[in-house]
Amino acid sequence: MNTPPRSTVRCGAIRRQALLLVGLLLVLGLLIFYGHYRRQINRYARRAYAGWRANHLTGREKTPLLEGYSVHGIDVSAYQGRIDWREVAEHRVRFAFIKASEGVTLRDSRFQRNWEGARAAGIYRGAYHYFQPNSNPTRQANLFTDIVPLRPGDLPPVLDVEHAKFHDVAQMRRGVATWLRLVERHYGVRPILYSNYSFYRRYLAGHFDKYPLWLAHYEVDQPRLPREKWIIWQHSDEAYVPGIRGTVDFNVFQGNFERLLALRIPAPAQPPTSN
Repeated sequence: MNTPPRSTVRCGAIRRQALLLVGLLLVLGLLIFYGHYRRQINRYARRAYAGWRANHLTGREKTPLLEGYSVHGIDVSAYQGRIDWREVAEHRVRFAFIKASEGVTLRDSRFQRNWEGARAAGIYRGAYHYFQPNSNPTRQANLFTDIVPLRPGDLPPVLDVEHAKFHDVAQMRRGVATWLRLVERHYGVRPILYSNYSFYRRYLAGHFDKYPLWLAHYEVDQPRLPREKWIIWQHSDEAYVPGIRGTVDFNVFQGNFERLLALRIPAPAQPPTSN
């Protein structure tokens, strides 16, 4: 029987040890990567699964309410499709913000029916505009005010600022300030500013502090901003609420129901009566 030379056996052993070491390093690297990005990976996995099972949803799926808060709400757009608002209201949804417009031309195709449906179901409603930083802010404000008939008892208007593609940060801030000023002048009530945590910290913090903040911050137990900085927390964008087929954004209001009522647009002051 012929036996391989010792040098050949030694080389084979070295190769096997090298492959084993590379495999161990690869596994270690994957574990470190997952440990650092596990929230994002889990989130993408859940969203992929939700997309896969979308055709099998019934519209009665339900995400548990976030503990520690008593006032819960959603925000919707045409993306959610047909909404059974009465069923939504039966599951402790007290408020809803409804997309009205985006940029200088886009009118949400389901705004009117969502606007009327929420009110008919007894859900306190508000409307929002998705801000396009490279478009004329005056035209964006005019589009919103042309669509949204806010009335006493409704929640204040909202500007959604999170679009990361813009030419100049100072110009973007001036545009945001213009929209907020024009809309406040039109309705006589201070708008709410919406943004996600990363965008807000990088571009908006310290520039719009007089406006109430609605903060989107996911995969955390609590927002990393101090509680006095925000009034509404969007804690999930992949929740399920009976009455909506598919995922929807879930929010909590910081405060009790009476504080939410106090946030609404007030009725105009009555002139004094003469004796």
